[in-house]
Amino acid sequence: MTAPTTLAAAAERAEAPAEPTAPEHPADLDGLRIDERVALRYADLPPQERKGADVLLEHFGDLATYSAAELASLAGVSKATMSRLFRNLGFEDFTQVREHLRRLRQHGLPVTLGATADLDAHVEAEGAAVQRAVAALGVHLDAVADLLAHAPRVVVVGLRNSYPVALHLRQQLTQVRPHVTLLPQPGQSWSEDVVDLGPQDAVVLVAFRRRPPGVRALAERLQAAGTPVVLLADPTARALAAHATWWVECPVQARGAFDSYAAASSVVAVLADAVLARRGRTGEQRVASIDSAYRTLGEVEAR
Repeated sequence: MTAPTTLAAAAERAEAPAEPTAPEHPADLDGLRIDERVALRYADLPPQERKGADVLLEHFGDLATYSAAELASLAGVSKATMSRLFRNLGFEDFTQVREHLRRLRQHGLPVTLGATADLDAHVEAEGAAVQRAVAALGVHLDAVADLLAHAPRVVVVGLRNSYPVALHLRQQLTQVRPHVTLLPQPGQSWSEDVVDLGPQDAVVLVAFRRRPPGVRALAERLQAAGTPVVLLADPTARALAAHATWWVECPVQARGAFDSYAAASSVVAVLADAVLARRGRTGEQRVASIDSAYRTLGEVEAR
């Protein structure tokens, strides 16, 4: 009687629905962030691995600050389960996950890679970035400042994270010289404004990482038109720099999750000072006229 019973049990097990398992070799995961990989594979993951996946999503912003064992503990699963999850997401192990997160951070994604930096370390890192950026500007300062001081028309371009820096630079330059334009204007495209630019004009292209694809096309068009281009950008813009006349490299990598634009702001200040010096008496008179207008129109508080 034992054999039939065993055979019947085996038949029942064979008919029972199998627990879903993820394919051993995930496909189409290259180029996806880890959270996108989780979203793509979630429905195929076994229940225990789903618990691990939930923890990955919940802690995506500071994932690299945990160990694989700590993540397993948070999910209430074994370390072996987390290891299987990493493989099902296209990683060999958690070391590869950390490297993946590091690459995301290098491209500007706000991901915490370690414990929060202390203030002294932050100041030291910011100071080093400013020194590096100002040194990069110093190599081209005379040529760039001469161009921005005397070109009939200056156009400053910036999108996304680059826009505030571009806006600040335009505001500084327009105090010492006329005909400085900021692109794009809110809600507008830039094609109408750049189509007439030529060798006599000057463009400052502010293009920090996580740039839209159109920035490269713009740089190529300006190069083809013979328009001098000053590229203000971080080290990831090396390929873009091939289409610029001058490249001022400004580090933005910070010790925390978010990029820092302290170096870029310092470069703007140095550059604006140099342009003012080259505008001479004309620049000083414009500064005085604008200051008088500020007070007349009540745009700044009384001194």
